[in-house]
Amino acid sequence: MASVSTRLNQWWEGIPFITSAVVIVCATVYLLCLLFGYDSFTEICFLPSAILSHFQVYRIYTSILFHGSFLHVFFNMLALVPLGSELERIMGSVRLLYTMVLLATSNAVLHLLIALLVAYNPFLPSPYLMNECAIGFSGILFSMIVIETSLSGAQFRSVFGLFNVPAQWYAWILLVVFQLLMTNVSLLGHLCGILSGFAYTHGLFNLLIPGTSFFSGIENSSWLSTLVRRPKFILCTGGSTSGYIPTYSSPSPTSSGVMTNLWNQLSSLMPQRHTSPQTAQSTEDPRFPGRGRTLSSGGTGRGDTTPGLASDSNLQTRLLDNTSPDSQSNTTINSGGGRQVAVNSATETALLPPKESSAVSGEDIQKLVSMGFERTQVEVALAAADGDLDVAVEILMTQQVRAVK
Repeated sequence: MASVSTRLNQWWEGIPFITSAVVIVCATVYLLCLLFGYDSFTEICFLPSAILSHFQVYRIYTSILFHGSFLHVFFNMLALVPLGSELERIMGSVRLLYTMVLLATSNAVLHLLIALLVAYNPFLPSPYLMNECAIGFSGILFSMIVIETSLSGAQFRSVFGLFNVPAQWYAWILLVVFQLLMTNVSLLGHLCGILSGFAYTHGLFNLLIPGTSFFSGIENSSWLSTLVRRPKFILCTGGSTSGYIPTYSSPSPTSSGVMTNLWNQLSSLMPQRHTSPQTAQSTEDPRFPGRGRTLSSGGTGRGDTTPGLASDSNLQTRLLDNTSPDSQSNTTINSGGGRQVAVNSATETALLPPKESSAVSGEDIQKLVSMGFERTQVEVALAAADGDLDVAVEILMTQQVRAVK
């Protein structure tokens, strides 16, 4: 059994780079606040009135790194690990970091707009939301919940393992549950996170998201080379050419759909790679490996001559030269197994059993044997020469000359 520390180490090594980096940063910020006794969150929290009146834009990003209590940071990071890991493996590390910054910015813009609308509407104005001080990573978490739920394609999601709800209502149910269980939470911050998540999945942020080449260029830069080599860093090698993850398709084309699919339309104009006919023809049956060759018919030159065929023919010629005279002709035949077999006509005739011919007599055989030739070779030579003594002598002499060579 592995020890607890070993299992924790394995679990931590399985968390991708950006997700683990966010966990480390948020945990470190909380520990530093605890160590130095810092609790002046009004200086760094998301405060609409301060952002609008004093243009303190930094609050948009500092507010997501600070947490008010141990349970606050613990549960937020506990929820971030599975969500961030899943999305980072799909998007890549650099793209996920960009998406987090984009979601934090869009959450802040929606938060400000709704706070202004509530504070200055002519019917029932209320300045409460303008003076609400919000901190924590939960706004981005709600956006990631919407995106991950859309990517998963699941029809139902479980709420804390207690009951299942339709996937499209999952984020809204969580919003209500958290609001009922914990009163000291920012309803507007979580609501803006859900709205930003749906805006992302419906493609409303497509014009704000660069293509894959942009993120690949960042990964290839020299100042990121050390991080890219880390095993937990995930390269932006997948995804669509438009630079975002498509998660929603409208059943009918609309004017907003045209704007949404702008990147897709631009990418469709780029030249695409097509399969050439030669590539299609090169597909071979796995049952019959190798390539077939077209043989010439009757020496008339019909059929295609390939370099492989020419080399094979040369090889056959060299091999046959060792067993037959140069003056003899070679014939290429196709055996039943599909292999090419070159046969020398004179050699083939010589290998056949001697035919009983009236021209072959014991006297002729004895004459040739007395000349120093072996009886068996004499009989074969006479059979090949159809009893012609002179031709048989030429065959026997040729064989002896080649044997000496």
